[in-house]
Amino acid sequence: MSSELFYQPITALAAALAEKKLTAVELTQAVIARTKATEPRIHAFNSHDEADALAQAAASDARRAAGQSLGALDGIPIALKDVIAVRNQPLTASSKMLANFVSPYDAGVTEKLRKAGAVLWGRLNCDEFAMGSSTENSAFGPTSNPWDTTRVPGGSSGGSSAALAAGSAIATLGSDTGGSIRQPAALCGVVGLKPTYGLVSRYGLIAFASSLDQIGPFARTVEDAAIVLGAIAGHDERDSTSFKTEIPDYRAALATNRGPWKLGIPKEYFAEGLDPEIAQAVEQAIAFYKAQGCEIREVSLPHTQYCLDTYYVIATAEASSNLARYDGIRYGHRAAGAKDVVDLYYQSRAEGFGAEVKRRIILGTYVLSSGYYDAYYLRAQKVRTLIRQDFLNAFKEVDALITPTSPVPAFKLGEKADPLALYLCDIYTIGVNLAGLPAISVPCGFTKSGLPIGTQIIGQPFRESSLLAIARAYEQAHSWSTKHPIL
Repeated sequence: MSSELFYQPITALAAALAEKKLTAVELTQAVIARTKATEPRIHAFNSHDEADALAQAAASDARRAAGQSLGALDGIPIALKDVIAVRNQPLTASSKMLANFVSPYDAGVTEKLRKAGAVLWGRLNCDEFAMGSSTENSAFGPTSNPWDTTRVPGGSSGGSSAALAAGSAIATLGSDTGGSIRQPAALCGVVGLKPTYGLVSRYGLIAFASSLDQIGPFARTVEDAAIVLGAIAGHDERDSTSFKTEIPDYRAALATNRGPWKLGIPKEYFAEGLDPEIAQAVEQAIAFYKAQGCEIREVSLPHTQYCLDTYYVIATAEASSNLARYDGIRYGHRAAGAKDVVDLYYQSRAEGFGAEVKRRIILGTYVLSSGYYDAYYLRAQKVRTLIRQDFLNAFKEVDALITPTSPVPAFKLGEKADPLALYLCDIYTIGVNLAGLPAISVPCGFTKSGLPIGTQIIGQPFRESSLLAIARAYEQAHSWSTKHPIL
């Protein structure tokens, strides 16, 4: 094995563990050492528990020695975004409101990772309550992009993408409400998968917008993403939106689903505002598929122009409702010196929430208020149906869609102070959440200044096997996944 264990994919590490060329403790120690070396510059983690991680690794080695390995993830260090519950570990959502909260239970995906033998390693920084596109909104400070530490890693799952790119974890989990897995994956040069809504349990995920949120993996390769998805997918009775469906072997399907495919290019996604270098890289990816015998055809998603408006009505409305529970009484930050219960509410929420969270709560409360519900929230839900129908109509002609992931590469920390400028960073990703579809971002090149570029592939509902195979075909013919930042 390479001395840089922390940059090896799950597939290579699992083989080394199985062949006893490596132990889980040695691998975890390498990841811990890498984290200590890079964290002063990256700040991908809010917290981590070395003793607990090493104990999990030792248990994995004991299982393997007894001939009881749990599979490809047994002994692999995986870090989780700090909105996913891990028993007896901090669960802060990168907010002062939950700064001292320790989770008393595991999320559904956490339970599944434990059953797969993964070493749960650390709590990853994010935009507060997953609201943002740059990981600058964290109450504990911003995360930096490992490719250029003066730039953002994307968001809201910026800690998840940065930790993986820096080698501080072998895989990570994030949550995606409007692009919060795919956009940071593109900006950090890793693979990011947003599954179909309902495929992965949301039990134990701190809610932002419940009809949009979905947990998914970040990985070095598409095959690694398939392995992690296979571990965390499946029905959960504790999540009312969890869908009952058979979970295929996503990794095995990569070998059998070889295309060629019919791929659609939405004309609305290659319009004004797209960085020329990104456009060129994505067009080269499209040309690759065409050269492989895939049928490429232009399609139209006519309601794309309404995606941003629709998203920020629905998402803020649901955020307003979900965050009402943080009142300073039941749990969360409690202000000192309040005069009465109303003053306690006011002071606790004013002190506990950051500016972006307050902005979205105010917007959401407004669109749900008496006299405005029909004009905004109800109308947005109707437009959402039209947006979903656009995608379904396109899928009558093609197997998947190819688009840019982000309109711009990683930008400077503090560069986009205007909230609207940040909201526009999700212009190519939010439609997928509104429609409940699966989508993946895979690296497809670099800008002249050395910043990663990602291309997004959008699939049909619950057709992750096909989506992963399409992405893998491109990845195998290129070397982007083998390139890493110099830190």
